[in-house]
Amino acid sequence: MARTIKEDVQPFSSDRNLHIVAVTACATGVAHTYMAAEQLEKLAKAYRFSIKIETQGVLGLKNPITEKDIINTELVVIASDITIDNPSRFAGCRVLNVCINSLLLKPAEVIAAIRKSLNLPRGTVIDL
Repeated sequence: MARTIKEDVQPFSSDRNLHIVAVTACATGVAHTYMAAEQLEKLAKAYRFSIKIETQGVLGLKNPITEKDIINTELVVIASDITIDNPSRFAGCRVLNVCINSLLLKPAEVIAAIRKSLNLPRGTVIDL
């Protein structure tokens, strides 16, 4: 009888109401930008945190992050292989920079980095 090993998903504490904002962008602004956004949405659902994702792709800037979003966020995830538009707006925030391939291929490492980032002071930047 074959058994399926289910990954042990430990959600973020529900009493924390974790809010994350993210920006995804790739060099061509096509597939990887949107694949990264989709992966972040899956992680948010699996680990029970809220996320707002701004995509900077060939279709232009979609779902822009507002000043209010930035004030209310606990972490900014930048999933990009290029310099995003207007990165200075995240000054003073906890920022996790991750390359898109890492996000797509090693999501458990990204979740571990998110958990670690939340314990660091605001203004900290982590490159994964």
